[in-house]
Amino acid sequence: MTTAVITGATHGLGRLVALELARRGFSLGVIARDPAKVDALRAEITSGVAVDAFAADLSSLSDVRRVAEAVDARYDRIDVLVDNAGVHAFSQRVTPDGFGEMTAVNYLAPWVLTNALRAKLIASAPARVVTVASEAARHAGDLDPARDLADTGAYTRRESAVRYGRTKLMDIMFSQELARRLAGTGVTANCCDPGFNVTGLGRELPFAGFLERVLRGLRVGDPGRGAAIITRLAADPEFASRTGGYFSVKDAAPLDCPEPGRSAAVQRALWEATETLLATGPQPD
Repeated sequence: MTTAVITGATHGLGRLVALELARRGFSLGVIARDPAKVDALRAEITSGVAVDAFAADLSSLSDVRRVAEAVDARYDRIDVLVDNAGVHAFSQRVTPDGFGEMTAVNYLAPWVLTNALRAKLIASAPARVVTVASEAARHAGDLDPARDLADTGAYTRRESAVRYGRTKLMDIMFSQELARRLAGTGVTANCCDPGFNVTGLGRELPFAGFLERVLRGLRVGDPGRGAAIITRLAADPEFASRTGGYFSVKDAAPLDCPEPGRSAAVQRALWEATETLLATGPQPD
């Protein structure tokens, strides 16, 4: 039995990916804040595969480490890890660890989870790590790893787009540096732009529900397309040995990592800054 571990699988794109992987015969390990929502997902699955729930708050890095230990102990092998969970916050919220919430959930949580499961993934090879990025990475502006990782400054709803894009740029950089560090192990690392999707669109906006219904009525932002590229990277034979790629929702076309995060040197610098920050914690100004 092949096993896929997925974050953010109880709603949106992650739910569709989980349903499709289950249909293909994968057993699922679902990391989610609300176990009741995992029960609801389990009820949708008719293939008879196992669906294990792992409760965790991905804004808490101690919780991420704890759940990684639980996942590692539960499975003899992990064939696929899908780092899908994310949040677009329209105002700054600081986690108990002292990080900005979007930085913690969108970038640091997958970094910590993936590295905590790295030995299990290598022992399970061939295995895959799939990180869900975003086209928003093109709008990240400049990048200073030490500054941006620890930034907890306030921002407006309009300014949130740049902050969100920066965390997604970091995801692409993380995935490509991870691929280099996993070279020769039999574990691939790829990421994707799932395109514009109405599922979960701007959940914190007061008019989000109405906008989502309108866009669905116009057949704009079909989440099935976004889920399909994630599933292809996770399960299709054509991606079994491809690694270090960033792929578009449009026919899985290869994309370049946006600047300023494209070079191997800056990707390595982000990795090293992340290691240092996680070892020391954010420092007060």
